[in-house]
Amino acid sequence: MPPASSPRVAVIGLGSMGFGMATALLRAGLDVTGCDVVSATVERFVAGGGHGAPTPAEAVKAADIVVTVVVNAAQTEAVLFGADGAVAAMPEGAVVVSSATMDPEIARSLARRVGDTGRLYLDAPISGGAQRAAEGALTVLASGSRAAFSKAKPALDAVAATLYDLGDEPGQGAAFKMINQLLAGVHIAAASEAMAFAARQNLDLRRVYEVITASAGNSWMFENRMPHVLDADYAPRSAVEIFVKDLGIVQDMARGARFPVPMAAAALQMFLATAASGMGRDDDASVARLYAMMGGAKLPE
Repeated sequence: MPPASSPRVAVIGLGSMGFGMATALLRAGLDVTGCDVVSATVERFVAGGGHGAPTPAEAVKAADIVVTVVVNAAQTEAVLFGADGAVAAMPEGAVVVSSATMDPEIARSLARRVGDTGRLYLDAPISGGAQRAAEGALTVLASGSRAAFSKAKPALDAVAATLYDLGDEPGQGAAFKMINQLLAGVHIAAASEAMAFAARQNLDLRRVYEVITASAGNSWMFENRMPHVLDADYAPRSAVEIFVKDLGIVQDMARGARFPVPMAAAALQMFLATAASGMGRDDDASVARLYAMMGGAKLPE
């Protein structure tokens, strides 16, 4: 049992990232309540030592810190302000730590709406994947008031190996995350193209992986994602649809700024084509499978 003085945390969204973060918070000795639309996931969290709640409103009633780890801005708005939403049920002075990837303008709007109710808002998108979430080793790109940072500190310490304080203005964290997602999406598409092209040249793909990861053409995404191709393992660690969403946000931001992003646009088309081919829920390395289908290459099965 956590000590009586331990901050009370509610985690809304127990998907692959949220479940890992909630587990890391528990391991740090915090009092954690989990909430998810999938009741079996909540039951699994309770079996691991946490508390469970059926709705966001129920989960946050006594929470000092509310961490939202849902898919996008629309889901974040729903869990905060929708039916049985969190904000109206939170104690005044509690903080929302918003971890979904979203357009910076929407992050700013949500921060204003939460602030108008007497609660705090920390714009805190995350990077690192499900394994690092479970290890409490995420990178958190955070921006918000000093009061929000201070209130959220126990949770941030538990889930982050690296915390970037990106200023007092909500939306800055979201903007930094979108730059990361632009690069991540382009790098996955490029890595997939290279691996499928290597297969078309009848190269030994494991040797390709060995050579590239020791050469200048390597990237973190090549090194991390291409083993999925080598093992023909497309169980989703991060799904294709995530980059359909995130690179779509990049396109919207760039169009509004009248700024060209042709590399991101090309990568988005490859993710869209992969999703349209029936692989949207599969691992994002499935872009390599699409290249193979288009180019007559044979990947490991």
